Amino acid sequence: MIERDLMPINTVDGAGFQDLIGFMEPGYNIPLRTSITSRLEARFEKKKSEVKTKLAAVTAVALTTDCWTALTTESYITVTCHYTDENWLLKSAILITTSMSDRHTADNLAEKLNYIVETWGLSGRVTACVHDNARNIVQANNPTRVSWKSVACFAHTLNLAVNDGFASAGVDRAIAAAGRLVKHFHHSTIATKALEEKQHQMSLPPHRLIQSCKTRWNSVCDMFEHLVEQRWAVSAVLSDRSVTKLADARTLELRDDYWQLMEDMAPVLGTLKCATTVMSAESEVSISNTYPITFSLINTHLSASDEDSPKVADFKEKVRDSLGERMKIQSDDLNTSTPMIATMLDPRHKHLGFLPPATRKSAHSTLLQNGYSRTRQHHCRCRHRWRRR
Repeated sequence: MIERDLMPINTVDGAGFQDLIGFMEPGYNIPLRTSITSRLEARFEKKKSEVKTKLAAVTAVALTTDCWTALTTESYITVTCHYTDENWLLKSAILITTSMSDRHTADNLAEKLNYIVETWGLSGRVTACVHDNARNIVQANNPTRVSWKSVACFAHTLNLAVNDGFASAGVDRAIAAAGRLVKHFHHSTIATKALEEKQHQMSLPPHRLIQSCKTRWNSVCDMFEHLVEQRWAVSAVLSDRSVTKLADARTLELRDDYWQLMEDMAPVLGTLKCATTVMSAESEVSISNTYPITFSLINTHLSASDEDSPKVADFKEKVRDSLGERMKIQSDDLNTSTPMIATMLDPRHKHLGFLPPATRKSAHSTLLQNGYSRTRQHHCRCRHRWRRR
């Protein structure tokens, strides 16, 4: 129970828990915390051995890693391994979550990653490591420090490009104003209760307002969406002097152009949210969708439209430029990048219809020159497996 529900070990010392067990099974002796700890450690080693056995039969794996800070301000690093089993199903296993007390320099991070790979017996079988765009982790996955490919998380890259668009197009002012309004409702139980009553009176969905956060993907889209949906209920609460003081209402009430901007931004933010959601799938391989989605956004969804307001048009332009630069779509190394190779080997995208004809021809030539024999052997093995089935 403690393992499955991630409960604290001292649960066994709780008076209520002891009374419950005593009522259900009076003769049962509840294990001490030390016994529970020993059993958890034994189960951990057993599970670790099982995962090692599975990974020993795998030809290649990919890693994802991230550094994060707990509420106690302690720093940790988590490394997850991804592979396909004998049934071609994508599987994942968290290899480690461990304290990262040393400085997060590129050398220290690379040393930690190499140590984890060696400990799990994966040396020579790691094809790539997916990480965010922080300079230290990017440098840690440099070929001079590790033996695998470095792949920046596309969802994180897209989020950075979107934030560039918010800052450059002046949308950040509307975001700040909307954030203050949402914060008021989150910190005032009276305002929250009044909003619920107004929602009921106006037959609106009983949705809570959502606060945006720069590091939380799509949170601005969700904040704008819920505010626009609840606009008149929110305005009614701010106009009610028994709930909101006049001085607070004047500070919190959004300008008409901000409301209009949030409504105008809905389509493009919804598209960006969809792209992030697709690339965040856990049960399907998503790397081959990276460049098809990138070029679809740049060439279609972020292109100028006659219906766009000036701010929306400016936002699209800034995001389009930032995304293109961050994804290095004009780089000479585009054809040899891991996501592009994956795209060319994906039957859905192998014709590279999203690329200009000259670039498409060059990409196919690069694939044939550098990996034809290996790819051909792989496809032969695939056909053989399907024939047996």
